[in-house]
Amino acid sequence: MSAYGAIAAPESKGPLEIRSWPLPVEGLVLVTYPITGSDAPQEVIEYLYRVFEEELEGGRTYPQEGPLSLEGFTSYFFGSTTIVGVVQSSSEEVKKTIGEGLEGKKLEDALAGCYYIKPNYPGRSSHNCNGGFLVPPTQRGRKIGLTLGKSYLLYAPELGYRGSVFNLVYKNNVPSLAIWDQLGFQRVGEIPNAGRLRTGPNGTEEYVDAVIVYKSFV
Repeated sequence: MSAYGAIAAPESKGPLEIRSWPLPVEGLVLVTYPITGSDAPQEVIEYLYRVFEEELEGGRTYPQEGPLSLEGFTSYFFGSTTIVGVVQSSSEEVKKTIGEGLEGKKLEDALAGCYYIKPNYPGRSSHNCNGGFLVPPTQRGRKIGLTLGKSYLLYAPELGYRGSVFNLVYKNNVPSLAIWDQLGFQRVGEIPNAGRLRTGPNGTEEYVDAVIVYKSFV
């Protein structure tokens, strides 16, 4: 809930489809499952919650300071439309639900990450969306973030959004900035000393600038 009350998303162009995306690792694909609300299996939410708690503890990428409750995480990441990625063999049939896609697999091996899509502003500017991305450490180095970013450029316009804004991409988050640069986002501004992050020697806190990035979908 914002200071303006609930922020309504634009009208969707139709239901989002489950899609398969090739990964640079031979024989593997990333399957993206769109989920509305908190319809994800509880074990998926709880696993991603633990990943997010570790990310907050690191204090280098997100502005929130932990601890965050499971309910708070569910509301934050699964309160609108969420895309959850599952890694599987390219020879495996794409399942109809994320539960089926994870059946018989260890979450650490198969659950690649997720992101939410929600309005970045209220009212007359709610056609601009924002996304929050989360990739478990066990999945990094496989271009999961880039692949999820590519799927974001497809799903967000299908939800009716005309553009996307990321308000706080901290300058120390070089991989994230590289992804948005590669996907055609513009660096439209900077905020000096935007984050008090644990990026100093031995994890000490220091102030870090942030970049605002934008991409039009029309």
